[in-house]
Amino acid sequence: MEFRIVSYNIHRAIGVDRRFRPERIAAILAHYDADIVLLQEVDVGVPRSQGLDLAKELAARLDYPHYAVGLNVQLRQGMYGNATLSRYPIVAERNIDLTIGTAKARGCLYTSLALPARSDQPRNLAVFNLHLGLSSQERFRQVGLVVRSPEFKAIDFNAPCLVAGDMNDWRSRLTPIFTEVLEFTCATNHTLGSRNALLTYPAFSPTGGLDKIFCRGNIQVLRGRRCRLGVAKVASDHLPVIADLQLA
Repeated sequence: MEFRIVSYNIHRAIGVDRRFRPERIAAILAHYDADIVLLQEVDVGVPRSQGLDLAKELAARLDYPHYAVGLNVQLRQGMYGNATLSRYPIVAERNIDLTIGTAKARGCLYTSLALPARSDQPRNLAVFNLHLGLSSQERFRQVGLVVRSPEFKAIDFNAPCLVAGDMNDWRSRLTPIFTEVLEFTCATNHTLGSRNALLTYPAFSPTGGLDKIFCRGNIQVLRGRRCRLGVAKVASDHLPVIADLQLA
């Protein structure tokens, strides 16, 4: 079975031109037509985004029957966080708190997706959609919180698992933790096995590979790439990353 995943920090659908234009985000996502979409910086009930529930709006526009939201940052009015849109049923979900001390609130949205099965035996895909902090020490501790979470520890080593999102990891220091210690494959490096990340930030002239997709278990990476659509240079301050994967 083949499927496609997109990870995208949408910056509340406010572009580098400071305009709130969710239709631009929707057009980019529609172009790639992924089976699973992981979004970060998604507003719910915030005045700057017209009080909309952006996860609900995008799911409706793009015809995703299933979605989950993990809200992390409380504003004067409304909140924002991560959202996962899926063509597959979401059978379990939890927002894992990754906030470290007095630093800005962060989170990881865990979902378990029921993939099509060829027999009566169900098979689920564990997905961890995260947005990490700005300091190196904070990010290392946050990865530890994810790895020690009940959801992550319950996953069989050979079971399909995805960890993706905005890592805020300019020098890819977290990559060896995933690839060498936890034995994930990074789908968003220029070549498999390298640490040369696809550059995604800032969108108009990327110099940092902040957005990454890692996979483990019986998943093969067919292709990983970043978005090259012209509108993506304006729609958000990040470019989305896309991975085509095959599940054995």
